[in-house]
Amino acid sequence: MEQWERDGLRSTNFGMRNQVEHMLDTLAEQRAQISEVYERLAAVRASASSTDGLVTVTVDGAGVLTDVRFAQAAFRSTPERLGKSVTEAGRAAARSATEQNEAITAPIAAGADAMPDLPDLVPGAPSLRDSDDPRRHGR
Repeated sequence: MEQWERDGLRSTNFGMRNQVEHMLDTLAEQRAQISEVYERLAAVRASASSTDGLVTVTVDGAGVLTDVRFAQAAFRSTPERLGKSVTEAGRAAARSATEQNEAITAPIAAGADAMPDLPDLVPGAPSLRDSDDPRRHGR
């Protein structure tokens, strides 16, 4: 093997080591954030009121209903209208909880997106991102 070939291999090896070290640093940062993220996700609560003001609901981070409050006027409403009001408020609260969850997990998702993929390290290797993409598997 010629000197220039050895130098090329050393340079490639050095570059790969730098990428792997960067990946390990990113993973360590994410691990440090995980427990805080779990705590914040567990504390998520979202409330919303129906547009007619008859109902206010609260949901947890999973969108599970945890509280329902009716305005005094709700008791003079029809069952159909009250049902629509509960559904409307519940959907709005669930959307808000989802938005909060996405905001809490965004830093970890951004860190994962910044990490190099397997083909970046080993040319011709399959992408790990593609294998983790549910859209690719029809899920």
